[in-house]
Amino acid sequence: MSILIDKDTRLIVQGITGRDGGFHASKMKTYGTNVVGGTSPGKAGEFVEDIPVFNSVKEAVKETGANTSIIFVPAPFAKDAMMEAADAGIQLIVCITEGIPTLDVIQAYHFIKSKGANLIGPNCPGLISPKKSLVGIMPSMIFKQGSTGVISRSGTLTYEVVYNLTDNGMGQSTAIGVGGDPVVGLYYKELLEMFENDPETDSIVLIGEIGGDAEELAAEYIKNHITKPVVAFIAGQQAPPGKQMGHAGAIISSGTGTAAEKIAAFEAVGIPVAKEPSHIPLLLKELI
Repeated sequence: MSILIDKDTRLIVQGITGRDGGFHASKMKTYGTNVVGGTSPGKAGEFVEDIPVFNSVKEAVKETGANTSIIFVPAPFAKDAMMEAADAGIQLIVCITEGIPTLDVIQAYHFIKSKGANLIGPNCPGLISPKKSLVGIMPSMIFKQGSTGVISRSGTLTYEVVYNLTDNGMGQSTAIGVGGDPVVGLYYKELLEMFENDPETDSIVLIGEIGGDAEELAAEYIKNHITKPVVAFIAGQQAPPGKQMGHAGAIISSGTGTAAEKIAAFEAVGIPVAKEPSHIPLLLKELI
């Protein structure tokens, strides 16, 4: 099994006629994802890589039975795109777009929740269930089907960690980049619960970074609710306080959110923390 996406995923690409939307629609389709349509207002009837284009998500859902969307529209229009998808009945919305105002994300997030849908991102690389479905911009060639679930705040670190897992013969059930903005959709707690309940996931890798307290909360949740082996890695150990490092959410403020605090929170509940991404497979093998 996998979580969130599989061979039954029916995907639409919002912004499919744009440069990035069209490029990644083709990549996802080639991988084997069931890309059933795309949207671009005013361009209904056109095709991108034999994928039909619709004016709206509502029309696309009606014609194709889509249940998942991925968003590549520019930041000023991303809030409306997310809300449009939820209003049309899409159950999983993956927003790749970066630079969306935080207040826009908050409004869209609460609307999506009110519709009973889930959001991944924004400012994320998406997710992949190897050999089943790719909904995102991840380099598919480094992934291998297996039983380790991966959750990460960093796209680039996801790829590095997965490369090392695959190189050590440890495949992935699903790998998810949650996004690096201050406000995002599904996060550690919800995804940890999904992996805990997935019978074909036998271990979990959690990749965190400086800023906020999500990792500390995840450590407490793992202690109380997760029975499967978990290994963590925290990026930003040399980051100076008060300076944004990469992601908008990766900033240490008021003496909180440091890598040392996050590492200590995991170690306090018995979760090993890798010093380098290449150490993760070795730590996992000791636990499985």
